[in-house]
Formats: sequence, structure tokens, C-alpha cells
Amino acid sequence: MYKYIRSLIIILAMVILTAAVSCKKNGGPIMSALEVVKHVDLDRYTGTWYEIARYPNSFQKDCYESRATYSLRDDGKISVLNECYKGSRQGKLRSAKGKAWVVDKETNARLKVSFFWPFSGDYWIIELEENYQYVVIGHPERKYLWILSRQKTMGDDLYNAILSRLGSVHKYDISRIMRTSEQ
Repeated sequence: MYKYIRSLIIILAMVILTAAVSCKKNGGPIMSALEVVKHVDLDRYTGTWYEIARYPNSFQKDCYESRATYSLRDDGKISVLNECYKGSRQGKLRSAKGKAWVVDKETNARLKVSFFWPFSGDYWIIELEENYQYVVIGHPERKYLWILSRQKTMGDDLYNAILSRLGSVHKYDISRIMRTSEQ
């Protein structure tokens, strides 16, 4: 009887350990699906957006005062121009041109963006202020995150409200978010 219970405990421990390793290997526990906004009017969305905050990422290393400018193309896609100052706010202006396209025509809130063909990434609009004054861009696996605004800065009350929703509603790890704009 003792050997049977010991064997059962060992098997149970192995199952728990395997599940824990699998979760860690796949980026953590399974999260709920990331919801997007109900609808995006692409004409209103075009123009320049200023980065307020983001998850750190390798392709924006040493970027200051990042901004993105979107414009509609004749083929229905969106031209993307990302710019930032390299190394400091007084550094050299760095830019990257790309294109985006809608993958969810019902909402226009799920897009793909590419700067180097054939590679593309998910660009999901998870919050959009009704007057298109700020937007929150997410990734379905929560690998990336940006808070953008039509203005170069954002007040603390609004910023903190967005952070609160990112944690409670969208299930982002808000401890990873770095504020990039000057308040």
C-alpha cells in the first residue's frame, strides 16, 4: 500500500511539473482572448500619433519621442511611417517605412503591419477614444503594447485610468509598461 501511494504521489508530482514547464515554455498560463474595439474609422485614424508609453522592445531601443504617421493608400492598405530620435531627444531622427492592412473587415481593429517583407506583426486596436484622441495598441499574445495620443503628452489622470484598464480588463502586466513621453 505504501509503495502504491508513493508511486501515485510521484506520478502526480511529475504531471504538475510537466504542466508548469509547459506553461512557462509557452509564455505563462493561458490568458483570455484579447478583445478589440467594435469599429475603427480608418479615415479618422490616419494622421500622426505620439507614443506615450510602451512595452520595451528591441526595435525601439534608444528611441525617444516616437511617433507614427498613417495614411490610406490607393490599394486599400495603410502607409506607416514610424519615427524617433536615436539616443536622446536631441539625437538624429530615425525612420522606418512600412505598410499595414486590415485582417478583420468587420471591425477594422485587427491589422497586420510589415516593415520588412515577408515578415509582419499583429497590430490590434484594443482601446480607442471616441474622438480619436488616444489609442491603445496590443498584441494577441500580449507581447507588445503601445499607448498613443494625438498630443505629445498625456495627463496623469487619463494615463493612470488607461493603465488600470490594461491590468484589469486587458490582462496586461502593467509593471512592464514604460512611460516614454514627458508629462
